[in-house]
Amino acid sequence: MIEFTSVSKTFPDGTQAVEDFSLVLPSRTTTVFVGSSGCGKTTLLRMVNRMVEPTSGSIAIDDADIASRNPVELRRSIGYVMQHAGLLPHRKVIDNVATVLLLNGVPKKEAHRRSAEMMEIVGLDPSLAGRYPSQLSGGQQQRVGVARGLVTDPNILLMDEPFGAVDPIVRAELQQELLRLQRDLDKTIVFVTHDIDEAFLLGDQVVILQKGGRIAQVGSPADILAKPANDFVRNFVGLDRGKRTLRIQQHEGRSIVVDETGKATGVLAE
Repeated sequence: MIEFTSVSKTFPDGTQAVEDFSLVLPSRTTTVFVGSSGCGKTTLLRMVNRMVEPTSGSIAIDDADIASRNPVELRRSIGYVMQHAGLLPHRKVIDNVATVLLLNGVPKKEAHRRSAEMMEIVGLDPSLAGRYPSQLSGGQQQRVGVARGLVTDPNILLMDEPFGAVDPIVRAELQQELLRLQRDLDKTIVFVTHDIDEAFLLGDQVVILQKGGRIAQVGSPADILAKPANDFVRNFVGLDRGKRTLRIQQHEGRSIVVDETGKATGVLAE
């Protein structure tokens, strides 16, 4: 469990990125921070592993204040996946995956063995182990980044817009892969995105943020759609445009799902 208590962050230039943020992120679930650029979502994520230090307030993992922990040791105990994978270009894929294991003193042979296993888990062909990042597609690079984040078997995985730099088809594949991994591995995932559809697909708990890290609404996707807290939320999730208002029409013997404008969005399974 991750708990934010009255957390604020003001940067040296005077920008207040987060103002008095309090929230519990339940264990073994996916919490998604979603909002427009500048709302503080990435700052909140990076405070969990102390890449950013709060100006005030506290963050606890399983009731232990992270301020009391060595920041390097803390970071190595938490998986981290970023938007552009952040791979080391001069190292082969297997060594990129093994990075944290090697930093933690795991012998190279054992680190490579565990890294190869993790590559298989995230859907990477073993033949890619000896390649360099530049020889991979964008989707493959992101899978390497996920493998690196998970290879130490951390309880917590932080994901900062990890699928934002790939095309829509690959992005959809990676989203489904993450859902599968969460079912299999049961991690506490903190995920940042600006895409509300991605948030609703991946999140058990969705946190819609306004500027300054202020919570507009928090809840399950169903909770938010059923009872949006205010006009800001209604607009952000698309309820004001009829995007989420669906109904059933019959067409050539099939039940077609259409939106408020009458545009077909899907077919009911029979």
